[in-house]
Amino acid sequence: MRPLRFVALGDSLTEGVGDPVGGLWRGWAALLARGLAPVDAGVEFTNLALSGAQSRDVLERQTPEALALRPDVVSVVIGVNDTLRCTFDIHSVAERLDTVYAAFRARDTLVMTACLPDPGSMLGLPGALARPLARRQRAVNTVVHALSERHGALHLHAAEEEWLTDRAMWSADRLHPGERGHRQLALRFHALLAARGIATGAAPAAEPEFAAPTRSASLWWLATAGTGWVARRCTDLLPQLLTLAASEVRHRARGTSSRLDLSAAHAVSAALAALSVADQPDAA
Repeated sequence: MRPLRFVALGDSLTEGVGDPVGGLWRGWAALLARGLAPVDAGVEFTNLALSGAQSRDVLERQTPEALALRPDVVSVVIGVNDTLRCTFDIHSVAERLDTVYAAFRARDTLVMTACLPDPGSMLGLPGALARPLARRQRAVNTVVHALSERHGALHLHAAEEEWLTDRAMWSADRLHPGERGHRQLALRFHALLAARGIATGAAPAAEPEFAAPTRSASLWWLATAGTGWVARRCTDLLPQLLTLAASEVRHRARGTSSRLDLSAAHAVSAALAALSVADQPDAA
């Protein structure tokens, strides 16, 4: 009997940014892999996640490679980078994720998904800048919820839990978990998999095995690699974000902020409805 095969898809969160081990990133997926089966049974784990990846990258690059590995379990945690681009379109995100989930379910692969906190609140941006990003992330999370249910995915609610406000869970950049946070994600996924009888190994330890980075080390990371990381992902968004922020201010002054939320909700509903219509036999 071959070992269980687990393949992780996604962006920097799944790549393991925030949890450095031996000069490389480890992260929640690697921690989870260790507990999917007893030590003597073994697990074949492949991490295809890449920093900066968007839903298009998962669909066009990571999914074909993952399908070739014939995994038993695959994690697809993606979407934050989509919200940080001026090209953000919830219809496109929904179509891509639907295609990705369906491709794995057609192979009887268990798909794991998660909803995520919005980057604006994690970074502590001013309200007018944070609200457009929050609205986008809510749209992505709503789509992920709906499609996870549609495709029978194992879904982790990771967007609105108390652990998000615990500073000890997060790395210096405030966007990625530190080791303790990555361990929390691994523990929560392990519990869901164990409930289905899939994770049969020991759950990951909750306590870190390495000391947290010192304040000076964290500041150095932010001043070097961290600043570059943020800049590369926000360069094309900034002009649009300023426009969105100006719109937020105008609507707030007029007392019509609810219109922006309503418009976003309608866009999500339309995106999901379009997928349902496409599934009809005579849709073509």
